[in-house]
Amino acid sequence: MEEMKTLSSTLQNKANDFVWIGLNRGNTGRWQWSLGDGDMYREEAEYRKWNSGEPNNAGKSEFCVAMQKCNGTWLDDGCDHQYSFVCYDGNKAHNQTYRFIPDAKTWREAQSYCRENYTDLTSVRDQSENQQIWSVTNTSSSSNVWIGLFNDSWQWSDQSNSSFRYWKSGQPNNLGENCTAVRMEDQGQWHDVDCNKMNPFVCYQNKLVLVNLTLTWKDALRYCREHHVDLVSVDSEKVQSWVMDLAQKASTDHVWLGLRHTCTLNFWFWVSGESICYQNWAPGHGTGVEDCGSGERSGAVELSGGQQWVSLPQNQQLNFICSNY
Repeated sequence: MEEMKTLSSTLQNKANDFVWIGLNRGNTGRWQWSLGDGDMYREEAEYRKWNSGEPNNAGKSEFCVAMQKCNGTWLDDGCDHQYSFVCYDGNKAHNQTYRFIPDAKTWREAQSYCRENYTDLTSVRDQSENQQIWSVTNTSSSSNVWIGLFNDSWQWSDQSNSSFRYWKSGQPNNLGENCTAVRMEDQGQWHDVDCNKMNPFVCYQNKLVLVNLTLTWKDALRYCREHHVDLVSVDSEKVQSWVMDLAQKASTDHVWLGLRHTCTLNFWFWVSGESICYQNWAPGHGTGVEDCGSGERSGAVELSGGQQWVSLPQNQQLNFICSNY
């Protein structure tokens, strides 16, 4: 939603009709969980608890999933039906709390409510979680309760994963319109539109770029400054999460950051000039006296463990991350 607000601000007073964004419909859909924690647990969406004969896609329009209050099994249903629902609060990988919301809402309205007030509509990884979720629905006045599973054939043109959708009510209307545009007079909400229609459009440039060349720290710095802006500075948890996502695609065990140590003055600094307030050092790194016997040290993020920062000799050859801002 933060990205949607930025997009709407960019288009303010610049668009009177539709503006293309990068969402388009593929040939087949798949069942996936609505996940507010970055879709990190998409691979855990194999568990299913369908009722007999479900999913049946009745009327070719049942793309959202509800749990039946009577027995805890699931059925696919029209996303515009209004049911109570279950949110989860916290990290699905560790501890989470299930929150039953008795208010009747459509599936998209329920998803938005959970994301605004908790983490997301609940996902279900196994029979134990299904039992826990079912147990909190006993006060529901409706026969069905929304959970976070939905069938979606829409995909982003850069192949990124995201379950976020911002459709206007009644959209997509499945009239053979397989591309997506925002409409500013509808508060930037989305419409499915004929792909052959001529509309203005919005491009984006990644803020961070992983470079799969293996270079020393100094050569990596030179490359970033010639082709982008600089080696990345990690000045917040948000930037650290971007770095962690990109680093997963590296071909080396560590990835250079724009983090540099001076042996003369014995302190670490970002080459961009950012102050080091946020820190994410691995144990035993970055907080003591550095061994400068083999030359200056530079900072890298490790791919294993918690993907924290480590101190390495600058002449090691690694992949690296550049910034475009």
